[in-house]
Amino acid sequence: MRALIITAGSRGDVAPYTGLGRRLQEAGHEVAVAAHSAFAGLIGGCGLGFRAVPGDPQGLIRDWSRAGSREEVQALTRAYADGLADGVAQAVEGGVDVLLTAFGPAPLARVAGEVLGIPVIGTYLVPSVPTGEFALPNARGDLDGPEGRLAAGRDVVRRAEGVFSGAATRLRSHFGLSAEAASAPSGVRPVFHGFSPSVLPRPADWPSWVDASGYWWSARPEGWQPSAELVDFLRAGPPPVFIGFGSMAVGEGERLGELVAGAVRRVGVRAVVQAGWAELGGFGDDVLAVGDVPHDWLFPRTAVVVHHAGAGTTAAALRAGVPAVPVPVMADQPFWAARLCELGVAPRSLPFQDLTAEALAAAITDALTEPSHRRRATELAHAIAAEDGAAAVLAHLEGESAG
Repeated sequence: MRALIITAGSRGDVAPYTGLGRRLQEAGHEVAVAAHSAFAGLIGGCGLGFRAVPGDPQGLIRDWSRAGSREEVQALTRAYADGLADGVAQAVEGGVDVLLTAFGPAPLARVAGEVLGIPVIGTYLVPSVPTGEFALPNARGDLDGPEGRLAAGRDVVRRAEGVFSGAATRLRSHFGLSAEAASAPSGVRPVFHGFSPSVLPRPADWPSWVDASGYWWSARPEGWQPSAELVDFLRAGPPPVFIGFGSMAVGEGERLGELVAGAVRRVGVRAVVQAGWAELGGFGDDVLAVGDVPHDWLFPRTAVVVHHAGAGTTAAALRAGVPAVPVPVMADQPFWAARLCELGVAPRSLPFQDLTAEALAAAITDALTEPSHRRRATELAHAIAAEDGAAAVLAHLEGESAG
């Protein structure tokens, strides 16, 4: 089958789909990923087809932080969503038999599926179907009981749909459809969640067509090799602490760099710091700044992983069996940070807005010295290693193909 994966956002919203896509490709399917142009090299380097959609997520995060009003933020978001709609319209013109969609652009995928008369499968990285067992990421309101959590989850879905409602209307108009949406959120089914049931068990009240299939691991770019500088640094002493904030903290590199350097000095450890979109840098001899390095290669060689608790980085750290110090910033990150603490692999969550060198140093020290964190991380890594997250998606596609 010709499968098109539609996603949008930062690297963490794209990279897991390279692993899922490569797995489907190895089974004989033709796979392309529709994403922002910034990720053309990542996707193409993994041997997958690429179809560009407009948008600069790094610029959007920067502009959000500079916006002077809620109305300005909403206008920026609408323009971003409209660009995605135009990109989806172009992407599906390349020919496709089945759509796999991330949660955010799902309303656009539903429109495209309706036009083309093809299946639309949800491939979500975070829990995005309401449940009474826990509060979905970004939930607000009364979360104390099952009914409150269920209502809050429905509100999360409504708000997410609202972000793309205008863009979905724009896409319907492009295809000559009436403005009234004929497809409801349930038009995306089945839904596979790309996280481990060992990390977050599937809720019993989810519909039968919703599953937690296991992680889809980011594919390593073909021919990738670590730099000699990184290899030499790792060999020169004990395993370092990894510190990275991914796509967060755009423009705060200098302040964060000083904070990180201060924390590392206090603890007396070596560290590998990922520059990320914040462009961290300016460290001493015991700290090496790096660009993009595959987490599946680097994290098992570290002692603790300090990260922003995005879904993909959280998964990679758990896979490596390494204790964590989560520093959540926004979106689903507080959810995963709390989950890491509940699982016992992290001493505590450090919200980004409260981050200081002293607090970071204390959390790193606790993660290093409390044996239960590494023991629990090792147990979870063994459980995750036994799972095959892509198998359920592949089996469903094989069924569609046979049908």
